[in-house]
Order: sequence, then structure tokens, then C-alpha cells
Amino acid sequence: MKSKLKRFEIIAGRENVIEPGKEIYQEIKGKWNRDYFKNSNPITIELACGRGEYSVGMARAMANRNFVGVDKKGDRLWKGSTWAVEDQLANVAFLRTDILFIESFFEYGEVDEIWLTFPDPRPRIRDIKRRLSSSRYMDMYKKLLRPGGYFRFKTDNTDLFNFTMEELAYRNDLVDFASTHDLYESDLRPECFDIRTKYEEMFAMKGERIKYMRFSFSP
Repeated sequence: MKSKLKRFEIIAGRENVIEPGKEIYQEIKGKWNRDYFKNSNPITIELACGRGEYSVGMARAMANRNFVGVDKKGDRLWKGSTWAVEDQLANVAFLRTDILFIESFFEYGEVDEIWLTFPDPRPRIRDIKRRLSSSRYMDMYKKLLRPGGYFRFKTDNTDLFNFTMEELAYRNDLVDFASTHDLYESDLRPECFDIRTKYEEMFAMKGERIKYMRFSFSP
């Protein structure tokens, strides 16, 4: 408990963590590039980013893009924000919020790309609407993405992946769709930069195949 409280105290003083209690938290919508990154580079957000391995990894690899890792757990964001500070990465930030409220923090069309990496599969039937790849969330993602921007999804969970495929089958607004049930043996692998999260490493070591899909929404 003391360790968690210490982490909360640390991120409260960090500029790269935007969370409740900070003035910028209420004002950042539509102003990420102007008020935080202070450039006009494309913005990629990682939803349910956990410790932020993917956000930080992409920020290291692509200095000409901006990245925002989103998660509701402040003690998780502490780790990613620490890596960013240690590596002096000015092109990555972390937003502390529930994904359900993501439209309160990004203007429509403000985001160039969205990654959803290894979210909680929420296997119970009563939690279907809470799955981050369900239709109601997809409708939100479409609003945030610029025209032609990509949504990218990685998971080890076969049931969640199949559920997502079924949800998407009802849509008629998907463009450039591609998917695989075995990313590491797929031609799509280069799109993921071989950046692996803690959970991805753990699942891969257990022999789980990593599933991946990407697409953009038509206007």
C-alpha cells in the first residue's frame, strides 16, 4: 500500500501524466498538440495501456509522432511515465481515465491511430457491453479517428478476438481490413514493430498465439 501511495505522489508531480486534479485534465480536449506536445505531429493513443510498454516503445521508435497511453490505474501509469522520464521522451504522455469517457479528452478527428492492446476480455455475458472492442466503443473510436486513421487490436484471447470479429461483421463502414490468428507467423507482423508488452511475453511463453487486426473506418 505504501508503495502504491508513493507512486500516486510521484505521478501527481509529473507533467507527462494527465490525471484528475490537474488543470490540464479539464482543458486538454482538442489541444493535445498545441498545449502539451507543442507540435503538429500525428497522435496515436493506446487504450488500456497498463504499464505503457507499447506507448513508450512506439515513442522510442518514432520521434516524429506523438503518443498517449490511456489507463484508469495510476500505479500502472507510474511505470510508463518513469520509462519516459528516464529516456527523456517528450513525445509520449499518459492519460488517467476510464476508456468509457475517452470522448471527453479527444476532439473528433484529433487522433491519427488507436491501439487496443491486450484488454481485459471480460468473459461474463453480463459484461459484453464493457468489452473495449464492443460496438458502442467502436462507435466512439470512429469519431476520434481522423478519416483514414487506423484502429489496431492485439490480444491473446481467442474468445475476445472472435467476439470482435462477430461485432465487426455487422458494420458496413470498415476499410482496409486485415487480421490474423497468429501474428508472429503473419505478413502483418511488421505493423506491430515487434514491441511486446509484459502480458504478451507471458502469453507467448505459454504457447498462446497472438491475434491481431487492423482497419480504418469509412466516412
